[in-house]
Amino acid sequence: MAENENGQERSEAPTAKRLREAREKGQVARSRELNTFIILIVGGAFLLFLGGGMATRISQVMIEGWTLERGLIFDEGLLVPHLQYLLGRALWILAPLFGVLMVIALIGPIVVGGINFSTEALMPKFSKLNPITGLKRVFSVQGLMELVKGLIKFGLVGAVAAWGIQSIWGELLTLGELPVESAIVQTVHMAAWLFLLASAALLVVAAIDAPFQMWNHQKQLRMTLQEIKDEYKETEGKPEVKGRIRQLQHEMAQRRMMTEVPKADVVITNPTHYAVALAYVPLTMAAPKLLAKGADAVALAIRELAEEHGIPCVESPRVARAIYFTTDLNQEIPNGLFVAVARILAYVYQLKREEPGVELPDDLPVPEDYLDPQTAPRQRGRRR
Repeated sequence: MAENENGQERSEAPTAKRLREAREKGQVARSRELNTFIILIVGGAFLLFLGGGMATRISQVMIEGWTLERGLIFDEGLLVPHLQYLLGRALWILAPLFGVLMVIALIGPIVVGGINFSTEALMPKFSKLNPITGLKRVFSVQGLMELVKGLIKFGLVGAVAAWGIQSIWGELLTLGELPVESAIVQTVHMAAWLFLLASAALLVVAAIDAPFQMWNHQKQLRMTLQEIKDEYKETEGKPEVKGRIRQLQHEMAQRRMMTEVPKADVVITNPTHYAVALAYVPLTMAAPKLLAKGADAVALAIRELAEEHGIPCVESPRVARAIYFTTDLNQEIPNGLFVAVARILAYVYQLKREEPGVELPDDLPVPEDYLDPQTAPRQRGRRR
């Protein structure tokens, strides 16, 4: 199994990030044998169906080129433009074939590896000029595969070509008996068939090479466990950095929460361990809403801020703990605490009106499961 420079085995499949970075560098699976096979097959089919007409027109151009008028022969000023004219006609006749082959040459590589363009792959790499590196490539698995492919191609194409020539040997001998134009068309037709047969033999090589190139590409991009861990840290962030970010987010949330305390109607305390700030607007709220909550140091800050802004602080340990465990910020309190909170708000309103003999009721109903953080129902988003 392949190893990196630290001696660790590359036993893990490449991650999506590794594959994406490889494509950006131009490292994608490519099968030259499959591309060559497609070009040859398409070119052979084109010649088989249209080659006869092309050969006839090319032969007419050649006849014109060899049957020159006397004036053209002795006048260089006319001969050169005439030759340029004949060359242009020949290229125009062959243009469809060249165009088809060019399109196939561009589309063929997409079959394995897909579309990919990378400017980084175009940059020169002087490391490839290192002879030691070159020898390693020659005697690598890739080099061995290229040698095997070359031997298979030589054997297959040679055998198919020999069989094809033998099968049409009789027709080849009769070409001399045909008129020139018919012989040219027949020759192109037979040559196209031989070309297609020889090209079809390369299908065996392409069928082996394409899967091998995809496997080898994945093998070259394999990663060690340490590389995967390092990539995860780079992608997700180091634990200490993530912890610091969470801490900053928590501090920002607390600062935002503290700005809501002056808007509260009452702060209910434990008295020291918990503090919750509630607001209630009868015409716009269906139930009291939690504006701020905290424990220990945060609870102390809430109480101090409430005293600074003249907000009543009511000591009710069970209600404070129940609201703290069951209700999220900016959410309404659960149904089970409606009666208890309503009595506390009524007490606060009586204090503001300075009614004589006002006392906080002792019988504030709080469900027992609301006092346990493990069993307390959470109030998020909608009323219970």
